[in-house]
Amino acid sequence: MSVTALLPAPFTSPVAASYARLSAAFPGLRVQELSRDEELPGGSGWVRADDLAAGGPALDAFLSWDSAQVLRDYGRQARPDVVASFGLHRYAWPACLLVTVPWFLHRRVPRVPVGGVAFQRAMGRMAVRVREFACLPGDPAAALPGARVVPDEESLRAEVRAAVAEHLGPVLEGFRPRMRRGSRALWGMATDEIVEGLWYVAGLLDEESRAMTELELLLPGTAKPYVGTAGFRELAAPDGRTLATRDRASCCLFYTLRPEDTCVTCPRTCDADRVRKLTAAG
Repeated sequence: MSVTALLPAPFTSPVAASYARLSAAFPGLRVQELSRDEELPGGSGWVRADDLAAGGPALDAFLSWDSAQVLRDYGRQARPDVVASFGLHRYAWPACLLVTVPWFLHRRVPRVPVGGVAFQRAMGRMAVRVREFACLPGDPAAALPGARVVPDEESLRAEVRAAVAEHLGPVLEGFRPRMRRGSRALWGMATDEIVEGLWYVAGLLDEESRAMTELELLLPGTAKPYVGTAGFRELAAPDGRTLATRDRASCCLFYTLRPEDTCVTCPRTCDADRVRKLTAAG
């Protein structure tokens, strides 16, 4: 037997190109892919997703950052449920991209259970270990270890929904006691994180229109446990331009800090204020 035959096969990732494009378009998030047997990073501000899901000291430490940020930036202490809402958003928004970006760019859907993800938000980094993924027939990646071929686009969309739910479900349960929200409200937040994360990144990639179409198909409003549709609609600007907006399925509770300054997609924000905010930003 030759020496070469004894060497392990090189690690080949089906999602490396997707994560590279994500980081190139959005440098605020860099994804570190781990080999199948590589340990998740720890210490130095890293938190494992399964530790957040456990809802213990790791989650307390994670949320202490959000509490301190609110006090520093707004000069007041937020309610505990507001702090938890901010913390969940700041984790779930990038976590959803681990699944949605490879699907959107390369039609590959990685499974990312909580035991395979860690987050370092101060540096804008996520570490992920992908052992299994779904793809379509004819994808060259179908020959890689861990590939599972599904027959069509709708089946692949089902894989996206399942992969995000597999990851976020335990995390939502970890946050639930601090959130003062029921299951429907929490899965409404999950719906919003899926939509708004990919919508934003697709805009950076100059593919906003396609992302909106894809997200409407992904979240038609009947796919449990998710709550609500992608919620896109159009507004008319004073100069005749068409402005894209959406109605969130949930509320981030920022209004509890600044009632006069709601988010542009918040159900509390009227269309006139949305147009004003969008035209000022553009």
